[in-house]
Amino acid sequence: MNGSKGEEEEESVRELLRDRFRLSSISIARSEALRGGMEVSDPVLACIGDLSFKYAEKLAVDLELFARHAGRKSVNMEDVILSTHRNEQLSVSLRSISNTIKVKEPQSEKKRKKPPRKEDKSVPSTIHIDDL
Repeated sequence: MNGSKGEEEEESVRELLRDRFRLSSISIARSEALRGGMEVSDPVLACIGDLSFKYAEKLAVDLELFARHAGRKSVNMEDVILSTHRNEQLSVSLRSISNTIKVKEPQSEKKRKKPPRKEDKSVPSTIHIDDL
């Protein structure tokens, strides 16, 4: 029964996030319509909200697959750019944003190799022996 309660909570959270996403999409669409001097009916706005959420779900699945195919457990910017390969304008825009972000971020150090163990230290090729 405990697993069922956890699943119910997870579904509840999922529904809440879906609704918030849809409302945000509708708000953006309405705002853009007003900015352009247009009116959009409520059924059309609801459709935009639903389509936005379905697209985001599909995108999330694709990004996960791209990362997994690359042998990673997390999605990176290249996965996002790859997902836009059918929309050249969007792809160019995302590459530009990615390059801007890279320039602004401090250069991160590459992963350091583990230091060699004491017994693995190599013997110097030249040894100096003092005269007795």
